[in-house]
Amino acid sequence: MLNSKLPDVGVTIFTVMSRLAAEHQAVNLGQGYPDFDPDPELLSLVNQAMLAGHNQYAFMPGIAALREAIALKMTQSYGATYHADSDITVTSGATQALMTAILACVHAGDEIIVLEPNYDSYVPAIRLAGGIPVPVALTPPSPSQPTFRPDWDKVRAAITPRTRLLMINFPHNPTGAILNDADLDALERIVAETGIHLVSDEVYEHIVFDGVPHASVARRPALAARSFVISSFGKTFHTTGWKIGYCCAPASMTEEFRKVHQFMVFSVATPLQVGLAAFMANPGHYLDLPAFYQAKRDQLANGLATTRFKVLPSPGTFFLMADYSAISDLPEAEFARWLTLNHGVAVIPIAAFYGDPHAASSNRQLVRFCFAKRPETLDLAIERLRAV
Repeated sequence: MLNSKLPDVGVTIFTVMSRLAAEHQAVNLGQGYPDFDPDPELLSLVNQAMLAGHNQYAFMPGIAALREAIALKMTQSYGATYHADSDITVTSGATQALMTAILACVHAGDEIIVLEPNYDSYVPAIRLAGGIPVPVALTPPSPSQPTFRPDWDKVRAAITPRTRLLMINFPHNPTGAILNDADLDALERIVAETGIHLVSDEVYEHIVFDGVPHASVARRPALAARSFVISSFGKTFHTTGWKIGYCCAPASMTEEFRKVHQFMVFSVATPLQVGLAAFMANPGHYLDLPAFYQAKRDQLANGLATTRFKVLPSPGTFFLMADYSAISDLPEAEFARWLTLNHGVAVIPIAAFYGDPHAASSNRQLVRFCFAKRPETLDLAIERLRAV
């Protein structure tokens, strides 16, 4: 038997719930992926790239055309200057980028602050690098503040001389929370006072609603200078199965990032990169995304309003949370399983995003719905949920 480096890690809740949904013919609003195809133009561009012979190893950091397209997008979107040659790396999805950033700079015994609830890959990646995760809980919703919010005073208090990184994720999975200018101000003060680095998971950067701009850390030079900014073409262009993303960081940080990247995957699928580079020539493909997903958010939220679920606001991402306390007293994981088996709709328990899921779910009853689905899929789910 191997001596496991992750002895308490099993199959993720996303795999568990998706398998359960498939076994029981449930509508899967759990795992975060679209049930519709990407733009036919993008598929055609990738197919053309294959037929044109772009089928061998790409340059390790990514093909030049795609890195240049990313650099242009970062300038146009956030006023940020990233050099395609030295500051941008194309990765095999955002999860690989997150792992690479952590492995590149975390040493044994380093402390890394994570905001809970958080995506389930963060803590295992930290532990594999020999780091120590330090959770700081987001402030739960209240009558005066209807969404989860970071408490920057608590974050500052958690920083010690051993703190190496602060990991942030906004728009936030699973809560949908977003940052504003005051949050970026607070982050700037923390970085100035402590000199820590940031890993900023911004995979939902183009899925922010109600006319609000995404508050990327790339907007602030003082933050960009100490940040790995990570995003995902899978989330932006409905291609989660392609596993392609990128990391933007200053040259000195990118140099360390690429040292790990070249031995983790070396390079990313060449025809996908060629196709994406051409597709990005039209900024409308990502600028139109907020309206596209806001319509889906509103469809699901309005539908859930006709059920016994209590919907929480979703300012960003393609997720929304709902309180089921009017339906059941079951803990979140048990409720998610019950809902799948008895009413044919799969969701994700929020407790799964905490290091101690039992403690996390003891004082709230929340589940996460994914609305990156076809209108008819959402309608079927809403119909079934009205019977709950």
